[in-house]
Amino acid sequence: MSQVNLNLNGKEIILLGTAHVSRESCEEVKNAISEKKPSVVAIELDEQRYASLNDNEKWKNLDIIKVLKEKKGFLLLANLALASFQKRMGSNIGVKPGDEMRAGIDAAKELNIPCEMVDRPIQTTLRRAWAKNSAAGRVKLLSALLASAASNEEISGEEIENLKNKSEMDGMMSELANFMPGVKEVLIDERDFYLAAHIWETLQKDERTSCIAVLGAGHLQGVQSHLEKIAAGNESTDTKAISTLPKKKTSAKIIGWIIPILIIALIVAGFVWGGMKKGADLLGAWVFWNAALAGLGALIAGGHPLTVLMAAVGAPFTSLCPLVGVGIFAGIVQAFICKPKVIDMENVMDDVASIKGVYKNRLLRVLLVFFLSSVGSSIGTFVGGSQIVVSIVSFFKGLFS
Repeated sequence: MSQVNLNLNGKEIILLGTAHVSRESCEEVKNAISEKKPSVVAIELDEQRYASLNDNEKWKNLDIIKVLKEKKGFLLLANLALASFQKRMGSNIGVKPGDEMRAGIDAAKELNIPCEMVDRPIQTTLRRAWAKNSAAGRVKLLSALLASAASNEEISGEEIENLKNKSEMDGMMSELANFMPGVKEVLIDERDFYLAAHIWETLQKDERTSCIAVLGAGHLQGVQSHLEKIAAGNESTDTKAISTLPKKKTSAKIIGWIIPILIIALIVAGFVWGGMKKGADLLGAWVFWNAALAGLGALIAGGHPLTVLMAAVGAPFTSLCPLVGVGIFAGIVQAFICKPKVIDMENVMDDVASIKGVYKNRLLRVLLVFFLSSVGSSIGTFVGGSQIVVSIVSFFKGLFS
């Protein structure tokens, strides 16, 4: 096991780096806690994930329509894909995701050692990752997660254990940073600081002198660095700035409205200076590309005919409003017509791991409709907008030449 021993200001801290679906990690965590008997055990979980570790019924209570209305469709799909990937990795060696964390919690309980959850809430992390990404970046991230979840590649126990090695982890972190730097900042860098701050704070309670922290191996180096800075007084433990959604920049809000206003202005200009035919051509291009590609996305997702119609009719309008996307409406229509059943909720983690399962599962098909109609609408906006710009520029060039 990757392990870092620290002695900072009289406080002994042991960072245990685990692979999240490793049988060896489970045993090593139990043994380390039993041998050291620390004042407190810190776990890389938040309270919500801790509560759901043994809750197999949580999916039965999921309200998919509420999820879409709250604009959390992308987050849920990303969360499901990531969880399915971890589950598939662990299934090859008979380990469930989170077992090493559960091992730490159980070992602490057996010895009556306080156990603290020191990670940032998963919803905050995912929402910050989403907010810091462009629309293209979000699609890129979700596509990568879905591809990983649906992959049939076998992952051996040896490969999983190698994830605890510094060289293997450094390579993965470097690859993630190059592929999606914004996501790496939120998933790794911010959480390194958050974890370190909360590990340090929990050590200050009740005159505690020692702590074992059970963390994913990828966090060891960053958490160690932050702990050393905190102990030296060079860094505070205030995590408020990374515990909320980043505020959208004014410039980004303005740009979000400039594009649809520009499209409308160009279409109006076509009517005013080019007459009914030119204006109708520009309007037709906008409606056609948005409707066709959003509807095609819903169709590819296996949406009900009324869902496809909703996507096609709604896309030309929602593309002109940055506050809402057509995927939300298409997903809600799909959920109303083909309402997910309890069995869909129960099998969601297994079904998300295969294309056949995604199309069979009504809950996942709602999310797929949401995703693909949104992607189709985005592409339609780009294609239709580009055609309008090219057409109007050519028209005015001819008019004034």
